[in-house]
Amino acid sequence: MKRLLGVALGILTAIGGFVDIGDLVTNAVVGSRFGMSLAWVVLVGVVGICLFANMSGRVAAVSGRATFEVIRERLGPRAGLANLGASFLINVMTVTAEIGGIALALQLASGVSYMLWVPFALLAVWLVVWRVKFSIMENVTGLVGLSLVVFAVALFLLKPDWGALAGQAFALSVPAQEGAGVYWYYAIALFGAAMTPYEVFFFSSGAVEEGWKIKDLLQSRINVLLGFPLGGFLSIAIAGCAAVVLLPAGISVTSLSQVALPVAQAGGQLALAVLILGVVAATFGAALETTLSSGYTLAQFFGWSWGKFRRPAQAARFHVSMIVVLLAGVAVLATGVDPILVTEYSVVFSAIALPLTYLPILVVANDPQYMGKHVNGRAVNIAGVIYLFIILVASLAAIPLMIATGAGA
Repeated sequence: MKRLLGVALGILTAIGGFVDIGDLVTNAVVGSRFGMSLAWVVLVGVVGICLFANMSGRVAAVSGRATFEVIRERLGPRAGLANLGASFLINVMTVTAEIGGIALALQLASGVSYMLWVPFALLAVWLVVWRVKFSIMENVTGLVGLSLVVFAVALFLLKPDWGALAGQAFALSVPAQEGAGVYWYYAIALFGAAMTPYEVFFFSSGAVEEGWKIKDLLQSRINVLLGFPLGGFLSIAIAGCAAVVLLPAGISVTSLSQVALPVAQAGGQLALAVLILGVVAATFGAALETTLSSGYTLAQFFGWSWGKFRRPAQAARFHVSMIVVLLAGVAVLATGVDPILVTEYSVVFSAIALPLTYLPILVVANDPQYMGKHVNGRAVNIAGVIYLFIILVASLAAIPLMIATGAGA
């Protein structure tokens, strides 16, 4: 029964944790401008995150060590430092976006300016990271985040022309009202939102936190192969709601209230309340994950004591580094920068940094010194190489497309 509960909770937390502020905003923006014509990118991203998260969890379960620890040891300090620099920058940007997302959701619920909610979001995230056990933190935020299933319910209640939506999804063509450059820019943004680096670092470090062993490989695989695709389903539902309500009205998403508009139209105040609960939980959970991921990567690279299973006094530098990251994120928000804008840039820069994140994971997962007989099989390696090529193309194209399109304007 305990093992079955672990699988169930793992699936549920994967669903609840998959959709963060980046996925919310990017999928809604894409749906409001391109309809369902970029749904294929979500599918590609979901397969990719499943592939590499499964490798990352397997490395942790077999070696008993988090991925970043093994990367530094296997590839050396220089390669590890490049990985650290890129990952840490993206983590700080994502922490900033997630704290802003919490504040925006609370503004939507209360009518009080999001800037006044930022300090409360900071305090809440810090208290949970500092005091709450890992399993409780992960399961509660993930399960409450499942409230975002309201997007799927809302899409059904809107009674769209399902044939038209399917036609958009399978057309694989640039909509007439948008240019090819903008289309591919948002394709890269959507891909980056699905494969954000913190997800795999958090996944592997969480496996160490929870003491995974080789016997837990099946549970890990089930969690990944069911949880992430169901999270991807929610992402497509977000885009679908925007495509049905916002696209015909000519509304391009620039605020969280516009993301919520289709849900409110479909289900009224009750649906809106459920949505706000889900957004707060999802962004709060992602803020916890990105904050922890920042501490994990620094501590694992420099060899510090780390982990929520250790008291703060036993892992002081790990905990201090997370406080610094949170304060840095709040400092950025204090400048008055639009959290939605930070979110949009964070997913694009995430795509740029992807090769530095995923190539080392593929290398380590093929090293018998760490993995023994649990190295990647041929099929996994073929898929991994294909995805590395996709990741490299997306990374190289991101900045030129950002410049050429004015960041998708």
